[in-house]
Amino acid sequence: MSDWIPFEQTSNHLFHSLDPMNRAFLPKAKENTVPCKTDIIDQDNRYLLRIDLPGVKKENIHIEMKGDDCLTISAQCGAEAPMDSSHYIRRERYSGLMCRSFDVSTVDVRGIKAKYENGVLELTLPKKQASVSSNRRIEIH
Repeated sequence: MSDWIPFEQTSNHLFHSLDPMNRAFLPKAKENTVPCKTDIIDQDNRYLLRIDLPGVKKENIHIEMKGDDCLTISAQCGAEAPMDSSHYIRRERYSGLMCRSFDVSTVDVRGIKAKYENGVLELTLPKKQASVSSNRRIEIH
């Protein structure tokens, strides 16, 4: 799966981003979301996702399956009290909803595990076992 780089520019791989579809179907309130920075690592029988969520509290992270093959991760960050924008000289830290969706149709979703440590959400996604083709010749009698 070496065609994963750059992640957003290719659509013929397992984890193609569903963000454009989300924008088409989600309410306007979610239109202002930013994607979570994500590394995807192929580890033979599983995928490992490492998602940067710096400063986000564990209780503000939501992971859910939508249907059978769409994994969505969202996080509310920067929950500090808003200040009058005229007081800022420069504002670079993001405050709002971060969201990312992945096509997990080739993943055994029952075995997904998640842990969160030091601002990094790590998801382990076991691959579905490849079905063995049972080709056989049928004799005509």
